[in-house]
Amino acid sequence: MAADLPRTVSRFLRWDVLITALLVAVFLGGAATSPDFTGAGNLSFALGDLGEIALIALAMTLLVVAAEVDLSVASVLGMSSALLGALWDAGWAIETIIPLVVAVGAVCGLVNGLLVTRLGLPSLAVTIGTLALYRGLAYVILGDRAVAEFPQQYVSLAVDTVPGTPIPYPVAIFVVLAVITGVVLHATGLGRALFAIGAQRDAAFFAGIRVNRIKLVLFVVAGTVAAFAGVVYTLRYGSARADNGLGIELAVIAAVLLGGVDFDGGKGTLAGVVAGVLLIGIVRNLLMLGDVATEIQSIVTGLLLIISVLTPRLMAVVRERRRPPRLEGTAP
Repeated sequence: MAADLPRTVSRFLRWDVLITALLVAVFLGGAATSPDFTGAGNLSFALGDLGEIALIALAMTLLVVAAEVDLSVASVLGMSSALLGALWDAGWAIETIIPLVVAVGAVCGLVNGLLVTRLGLPSLAVTIGTLALYRGLAYVILGDRAVAEFPQQYVSLAVDTVPGTPIPYPVAIFVVLAVITGVVLHATGLGRALFAIGAQRDAAFFAGIRVNRIKLVLFVVAGTVAAFAGVVYTLRYGSARADNGLGIELAVIAAVLLGGVDFDGGKGTLAGVVAGVLLIGIVRNLLMLGDVATEIQSIVTGLLLIISVLTPRLMAVVRERRRPPRLEGTAP
């Protein structure tokens, strides 16, 4: 029994468990300090405000587990919004525009993936470049204009809630996709391949895993999801602009890393990421309820990003130092 105690303690000290506990504590603290926080209207608003970040975080989780990253997702969102607005303004049918916009997002992800997998360029550098490229294309497409007056039935799908709940429809879509992503990541051969690629790319390659093909697909998925998030964002705000979603990539990365996914790849759980996403959303909402300036909210997001990177590494150092020294001549 005593021998199982350290193992039990280590389970409770897992990062995703700690983040979930922190999420509960922050929620209870918000409920105790702000009377409006737990109202159905505010919870619906908070979840809706989190929808695009949550959707993109699912695709980003798969990428980071495989030791890659896509910093261009917010720019793909903005370009998708601009393209949607330009085509709507030109008289296209919304039923034609949405699939086309999502397809363009997939092409953006394909470009990122080809640069990384075929040319061997680091994804961080590539997607910093395409971050600027895709945002620039958004301004080429739409300029400084804002396009509005989209069909009400589509706007309603972006802002209305599932009957009888405070959950907006985009968040309900996120829940379904999160379940699918969780099954893929933790219960399939593809998920095991992603962890293997992130932990040791060369070993995964020699084990017969199609490393480049899988990474290429992940980038395409990231671009596709970011474009869909751009559609949701545009309809939710009722305005297509080239600067829509500016800076969202930082919140996405913060949520993924805060959820315990190692930026070096090979480690993490989707449950931790969902907790990280919700924690980011609750903190943002509490700051809004407190009339905190947008600049301060950005500072808090940046601090959470730093904490999410620094804390697990400090915990690893502490565990390493507490490990008993190995005697000379003994097996490792």
